[in-house]
Amino acid sequence: MFAKLPRLARNGALVSLPLMVSMLALAGCSKNHGELVVDDTVGVTALRSPCPIVEIPEMTGDVTVLAPDRVDVGAIDTVAAITNLRSHCNDVMRLPQLTTHVDFDVVARRTDTHGARHIDFPYFSVVQRAGTTIVAKHVATIGVDFADGQARAVAHGTATTLVSREEASLPAPIRARLTRKRKAGDADAAVDPLSLPEVKAALAKATFEVLIGFQLTDRQLAYNATR
Repeated sequence: MFAKLPRLARNGALVSLPLMVSMLALAGCSKNHGELVVDDTVGVTALRSPCPIVEIPEMTGDVTVLAPDRVDVGAIDTVAAITNLRSHCNDVMRLPQLTTHVDFDVVARRTDTHGARHIDFPYFSVVQRAGTTIVAKHVATIGVDFADGQARAVAHGTATTLVSREEASLPAPIRARLTRKRKAGDADAAVDPLSLPEVKAALAKATFEVLIGFQLTDRQLAYNATR
């Protein structure tokens, strides 16, 4: 499914996948989180954190439950959306495994408010490497409860993922190349180390993402794609 999703949604904004991979690979951890500091004479002075970036893949952040055999607006039974996505990574603890805890809310609305009702929404948490390879996937459900006469309800969801710190860290030779001081007289002084194929490959390989979204049926995914 993810191979068909060329863009990711972050805080409601769409970002192209190549740009997103570049942003993830270069996110640093100096004074400002996510910053990459480059100096003409020093090189890269801050490297990105090994912690994965948490995202919602495009078209999986909301779900529409339709009446059977109908796809028109009048067939909408319930809609739900993932919001308030938050994450915490244990990078500071220097453990072999990077544990990322994700919290989010699901806001749901229903058309028919008669009677109390419970609805379960399946959702996934995926660990993805290098922007293309799914390393792990877990599917769970989040239940939303509507009281009689209530049109809107909110539920809280969580997910926990593990990533190897070693695999999410740049190899020592790549780090040395990125941080090596460059002098004007050096043969490679004008070469941006971030443009080198081997550096790009190492950055991509060490980049992990945690993807959170609704586990949609083919019908629900097709509906989202046509809106």
